[in-house]
Order: sequence, then C-alpha cells, then structure tokens
Amino acid sequence: MINHINNKHFIEGVSLEDISQAHPTPFYVYSQSKITSTYESLKNTLDTEIFYAIKANSNQAIIKLMASLGAGADVVSVGELERAITAGVSSKKIIFEGIGKTKKDIAYAIEKNIRLINVESIDELERIDKVALHQNIKVDIGIRLNPNIDGKTIDKITTGKKTDKFGIDTDQLEEMFQILKDLQNVNLISISCHVGSQIFSINVFIKIFQKMKNNAQIFIDKGYSIKHVDLGGGLGVKYQENKEALNLKLLKEELNKCFNDTPYKLSFEPGRYLVANAGILITSVITTKNNGGINFLITDAGMHSLIRPALYQAHHEIEAVNKDSNEFINYTIAGPICESSDIFAKNIGLPKQKVGNLLVIKDTGAYGKVMASNYNSRGLPLEILVNNEDFVVIHQPLNVKEFIALDQIPEWFN
Repeated sequence: MINHINNKHFIEGVSLEDISQAHPTPFYVYSQSKITSTYESLKNTLDTEIFYAIKANSNQAIIKLMASLGAGADVVSVGELERAITAGVSSKKIIFEGIGKTKKDIAYAIEKNIRLINVESIDELERIDKVALHQNIKVDIGIRLNPNIDGKTIDKITTGKKTDKFGIDTDQLEEMFQILKDLQNVNLISISCHVGSQIFSINVFIKIFQKMKNNAQIFIDKGYSIKHVDLGGGLGVKYQENKEALNLKLLKEELNKCFNDTPYKLSFEPGRYLVANAGILITSVITTKNNGGINFLITDAGMHSLIRPALYQAHHEIEAVNKDSNEFINYTIAGPICESSDIFAKNIGLPKQKVGNLLVIKDTGAYGKVMASNYNSRGLPLEILVNNEDFVVIHQPLNVKEFIALDQIPEWFN
C-alpha cells in the first residue's frame, strides 16, 4: 500500500509527510483505491453477493464507499444498522446478525424493512415472532447455524465450534423445526454460518461448503424455500510479507464444485479481508530509552489506539519513515499506556531513531480505530481517507478536554 518515491512515503499520490504536517499523530490513513481494488477482485473472482461486515471498520465514509461499490452490509448491532442506513446502504441489502438482539433491536430492524434477521438461538426465534406479531407483519429470517467446524485459527476469533457462543447447534434442528411449525410471523428463507477469522486453509472452506450444502438440503426437505446460503467471512489476510496469501481462484473452484446447480444464491460476509491491508497507523516517537539492555521507542499511539497486539498478540509490520541513519538498532516499540502489555513489537531492526520521528504500523484498516478507546483518558486518533492526490479527514474525534466536559458532575453531588 505504501509507495516509496525519492525516499518519501506515499499513499496513492499523497506523501505521509504532507499529512503529518497537517494533522498531529497518531492517525489512521486509508487508501480508497486499495479498498476498491480488493473489493472488485473478490467480487469478480467469487461471483457471489458480498455483504461487508461493518464491525471490521465502521467509519461512515468506508461504509458509503462499500455501498457505492455494490456491497451489502452485515451488521451486529442497531448502531451498525443505523450506520449502514445513514451511509446509503439499501435496507434490502442489510443482514442483521448478533447473538444479543433485544425486542427493541428486532422492532427497529423490522421497521427499517431490512433484508433479513439472522437468528442465533431458539429463544431469539420465538422473540422475533412475538415482536413481528405485535407489529402485525411477517418478517423474513435466516438461521445462523453452528456447524462445529474448527477454523484453524486462534481461540479468540473462532466462532464455529460447538463450544462457541454463536449460532444454533445443528443438533437442535429438530427441536427448532417443531417450534417453527407454530410460529406464524416469521418466514424462513436463508441459512448462514461463520466459523472464525483468518482462515487460510482451503480444506476448512471445503468443510464449510459441504456442511452448508447438506444443511440447506435438510431445510429444503422440510419444506422451507431456502433462497440464500451465506457462507460467512473469515477470508485470511496477510499481515507478514513471508506469508502465503489466500488462493481465491482455488476457493472459487471448490465453491463451484460443491454448489453446482443449487436452487439458492450464495453470499459471503467479509470485513477484515476488504479493509485490513488498506489502512496504516502513523505514530510519532515521544521517548527513546534503554531498560535492562532493551532499546525502547515509546510512541504516542498505544493499545488505546490499536489494541490487536495486546489483545490477540497480533503481528503488524512496522516501518520507519526516517531512514537517514546507517546504524541499525533492535527496538521494542511500546505505547504510552500504563500497562505492561502496551507493546506493538519486540526486537525489530530499524535505522536509529530519535524523538519526533514517524513510524508506520501497517495493515491496520480492520479492527484498528473501531476498537480504540479513551483508556488513560487519552484522545482517539483521527481517520484520513486518501483518494489519488487528495486526502480528507473522515473522522475527527473529540479531544481530551471535550470528552472530559461531557462527564458532568451532578448538582446534587458534593
């Protein structure tokens, strides 16, 4: 995503130095052309419907860009549903997921006339029917199944094993079918699954395809008109140069092989895959120090800006913008937060750095700013979108003084 021209760092036609002179660090930068090309490549290769998983990056400009490209939206909260509608996603291209939908959430989704609500438990199935009955409407639903498939990913991002909290266990299908017989205000038209993130194994996808095809046939044999089968997301993203990318063409071959001549449409719901490699986090060195023989670079970005390394031990490549020094030093890159886990990387070689230098933390377009916080009462990073030779701030967060002012002390307190 970064281009190097005359020893300067460029995102599309804009230099990072120009952005950093206009805005204080830390900040996120996204490339519109990278998002566009990634979406179009995925869409053209798989030739299925694509529903962008908004939780990966819920910036309004990003959602609007996805909508302009033709993507639908996969949302997991009313807040994300509101974001999708505000950004111009057609209500008939919105799928409402999530295991904790309240009656109020369901009523809002029905009011907005979205494509369908994906049911994640038998309890929720009955709740949707009651809300629909109250509104005197029949609502389209899908069933999110838990296929008990190990996505071969880390435990914190697995969602498709029997012991995970997501979806309806396929062992409960008969019980669900019995309950469905008595429900008059739901119309079952879809099934879906999602087994986790960062899946690179084609064999895992083959298991998903085969199991979902078999499950779709079970529903069809029960008399349900299944119009859509959603195969989830989880498409693996490269965070390291030496890692092999997911083979989309091979994935498409297996997709065609499994779903040859089926009566329903197929879809995927990627989030990370579409935006991760299109974003970077820019941070400044605020302190250099040596403790116990370890050379630390303390940056103004920290786990409050990007929590993935601390939460998941996730790897992000880090590059120095200033490479003038011929002396290379092994650094530990750490943030300013009062937590020992506030570490971005350990023992990475960079040209000798000094206070004020910029660092680029790569591939942060997904689960970066969207998971940021005001921990330690620090401000949030702003977000910038680059398009050719132009850049624009697409989110300007409250500064520290402003969000402190929001916490008003009640008059009765003394």
